[in-house]
Amino acid sequence: MSAPMFLVDALPAGDSFVLDGPEGHHAATVQRLRAGETLLLSDGRGTLATGQVDSVGKGTVSVSLGARSVVPAPDPRLVVVQGIAKGDRGELAVQAMTEIGVDEILPWAASRSVAQWRGDRGFKARDKWAATAREAAKQARRPWLPVVGGDPDCSTKQVAARLGASAFVLHEEATERLTTVPLPASGEIVLVVGPEGGISDAELAAFDRATPVRLGREVLRTSTAGVAALSVLSARLGRW
Repeated sequence: MSAPMFLVDALPAGDSFVLDGPEGHHAATVQRLRAGETLLLSDGRGTLATGQVDSVGKGTVSVSLGARSVVPAPDPRLVVVQGIAKGDRGELAVQAMTEIGVDEILPWAASRSVAQWRGDRGFKARDKWAATAREAAKQARRPWLPVVGGDPDCSTKQVAARLGASAFVLHEEATERLTTVPLPASGEIVLVVGPEGGISDAELAAFDRATPVRLGREVLRTSTAGVAALSVLSARLGRW
């Protein structure tokens, strides 16, 4: 079993480190690490360090640091515009997409989104997406944390402005397939996933810079469509 990963603001310059705060509590109390066990520390921005547990205190873990490495940022970046879904479907999508390898997630206030992020509720919901992505990145041992954008969400106009040369909209009536469309060697790929009710004709028209694509004959849920599409892209880009 691979060593568990814990996130820190910055890796120390020295050879020893005390992991405390929420991460230290998780390592000592939840993971129940013991002296001699191995762990990974990451700043979430590509830097990793292997460590060995020296001792465990109350909510703290003393670590001797070993080998360090810097993992380059993924290129091209995979950006998913995720239509806001009701209940926990959005969080399920964020969790799975993070494990697959998404680099940025933009919560989209689509016209057919049942849930609406208004006022403080919206910021709390966005923060929950960010927390879900953080925990999923740790579980997957990802050295780069995905970015969760939005203020707290993105409008259709904001999404349209973000679409570049390589942008795709998952749509059940599309004739082109994500498995065969041309992909760039670098830059970013933006993928738009609609909410439960799908993408409206007006929104599809607003996203005229994006290519409508489909995965297959089946119509997937909003919580699984992005995951399936990212799997296709990860294989095609050689990430897998």
